[in-house]
Amino acid sequence: MKDGRRRKDAVAKVDRGRLYALNEACALVKEASFAKFDESVDLAVRLGVNPKHADQMVRGATVLPHGIGKTIRVLVFAKGEKASEAEAAGADFVGADELVAKVQDGWLDFDTVIATPDMMGQVGRLGRVLGPRGLMPNPKVGTVTFDISKAVREVKAGKVEFRVERAGIVHAPVGKRSFESDKLKDNARALLDALLRAKPASAKGTYLRSITLSSTMGPGIRIDPASIEA
Repeated sequence: MKDGRRRKDAVAKVDRGRLYALNEACALVKEASFAKFDESVDLAVRLGVNPKHADQMVRGATVLPHGIGKTIRVLVFAKGEKASEAEAAGADFVGADELVAKVQDGWLDFDTVIATPDMMGQVGRLGRVLGPRGLMPNPKVGTVTFDISKAVREVKAGKVEFRVERAGIVHAPVGKRSFESDKLKDNARALLDALLRAKPASAKGTYLRSITLSSTMGPGIRIDPASIEA
């Protein structure tokens, strides 16, 4: 069956005019994915905030109970004892000045960056490289810390960061098609709970405006926001 036909069949399985319960959406996203590879499953949430205002910026991180189905390569900027802690915790790359220089030269074979506070003077020089890729360490999401062991373990266990975009939308992965639907539901619920906890005090009106679950190639499945906030 050609991909065009596969996609048409997948789209036909989703009622575009319906708002699904979270558990229904997590079962349906598996049925409606059709690619030959193990598609990622992502959640897109439109929030009732205006990111142009600093007091309505939504940003944070949470550990998904079942991970995201991907091996995360962790780079840690640290020295001495903290470097040893990072290595013991399972960091893939650990270093200080020499690693800063390597990244400056264009090396980017990693997924997450963690740094101790005393390294941020040097790491700050990498803002133009790491910033646009969403890789710059930030204390608000726990990636600038002296508790290196905890930070590395959380990332390896399935910690995901989220940040609202200009249009007021947050995108984040919640697993793979191969996950059982209950595990997708647990992960999605953990992310949505984190978003609810991160609600700015200045945000007025409806906070969760729309929620859409989709696989890499599959159609979007709309989730009823009222069922999440209830």
